[in-house]
Amino acid sequence: MFPKALLVRTALNAAARVAPAPAGRAVFHLFVRPAGRARLRPAEEPLMAAARVDRIRVRGKEAVVYAWGDGRRPVLLVHGWSSRASRLAAFAEALVERGYSPVAFDAPGHGEASGRASNIIEYRAIIRELHARHGDFDAVLAHSFGVLAALFALRDGVRAGRFVGISGVGSFTLLTDWFQGAFGLTGRAMRAMRRHVERRLAPGEPEIWHRLDADWRPDDLGAPVLLFHDETDEMVPMAHARLLARAHGERARLVVTRGLGHRRILRDDQVVAEAVEFMTGQGAGRGGARPADRAAGRTERSGRAGEASAVPGVAAR
Repeated sequence: MFPKALLVRTALNAAARVAPAPAGRAVFHLFVRPAGRARLRPAEEPLMAAARVDRIRVRGKEAVVYAWGDGRRPVLLVHGWSSRASRLAAFAEALVERGYSPVAFDAPGHGEASGRASNIIEYRAIIRELHARHGDFDAVLAHSFGVLAALFALRDGVRAGRFVGISGVGSFTLLTDWFQGAFGLTGRAMRAMRRHVERRLAPGEPEIWHRLDADWRPDDLGAPVLLFHDETDEMVPMAHARLLARAHGERARLVVTRGLGHRRILRDDQVVAEAVEFMTGQGAGRGGARPADRAAGRTERSGRAGEASAVPGVAAR
């Protein structure tokens, strides 16, 4: 552990013993701050330059919204943690070519948005606002932490015809467990953070910690689900994909890739093509119903339980 991280751990753990409320607030601010700000890549510039750009305020913060197409058949794209909307450019471009209207956003603290931090409650608020503006989505595609956030919103009033999750985080509990282990925080410090969230971030929301997990009441989604996850994902273990596939049962199909990792999977031609085919209603709507041609080394598996030994971080530059 780096000296600065050791100092932070010692200070927070000590504070949690004598001043739990301020300690909980401090732990929360550490938890919701992205690990750096991803930059726009040259290959992403043409599509982002063609977008209609807007700014919206939710919960006192600003998000940057990008939209393409004529507004008909909207599809929402949700980026991951420490990432940005432009990382989903390949999907947006393919959707525009098929006559759909993709909508994406940079959450606060990400991409071109102002601020230094965001959280899953703010992601939900942004998605709700975009749903109010654009109507029901033909589909929603999300990556990494965005999968967890999008499913949270989709079980809470936002409606979509289909859902695609790529390299998805499936358990908020596993995420907080990783955070606790990474910083060496005590149970007391984590309980203080939870109380801060319950009192300040999500007051009046019963069972909020259960509702954050992506397998909470999966039938509320009510849409076909296509999942992609790479066996060599260095950020999110396969256990998350297994959890998601198991939760959504026969509605879900899990495509397992090899050699694409957590980020390159977003630029893989076959992943993009299959995801867009599914979102536009031309692929199978239910698990395993349609055979698919695959590149060497790519397999399709059912959502049986899987295990992983650790939960790495979920940064997705």
